[in-house]
Amino acid sequence: LMAYGYQLGRKLQAGDVLVLTGDLGAGKTTLTKGIAKGLDIDQMIKSPTYTIVREYEGRLPLYHLDVYRIGNDPDSIDLDDFLYGDGVAVIEWGELLEEDLLGDYLEIIITPSGDGRDIELQSNGPRSKELSEAIERGCDIAMYGHTHRPYLEQGGKVTILNPGSLSYPHQEG
Repeated sequence: LMAYGYQLGRKLQAGDVLVLTGDLGAGKTTLTKGIAKGLDIDQMIKSPTYTIVREYEGRLPLYHLDVYRIGNDPDSIDLDDFLYGDGVAVIEWGELLEEDLLGDYLEIIITPSGDGRDIELQSNGPRSKELSEAIERGCDIAMYGHTHRPYLEQGGKVTILNPGSLSYPHQEG
């Protein structure tokens, strides 16, 4: 998931909104750690479960939100600052929010599957469709100094195989 997230993070632009959907322990925060690396963020990424939002600076700002605790009261925080800001919003449990509140967003559904994870992409607008297509064209993963595609694509569903053996390109300096 880290390597997949890294490649995804390289493709993100200001204003992109990602909704991560999956059960507790599915890998939402792990995927976000990879996205952060793809945005050139070196800070430790922590789950925003109790803080609701964590902000990180990199190539683009990353707004990592966990909206599980705000439930059906999205007015309890000013989501507009994060959804329409100059960074990327990654929202865990975003499926709990009303769709019209989010605008154009890419939903990433993570489901444990054997030793790996199934990832399904659902685009909700023109930018998220463009992003989904770019991801499906290939998020090549660096593994042991070589580039591989360690997942299968089946109608918008991706299965990451052997997640423990994946790595992302490390940057020096």
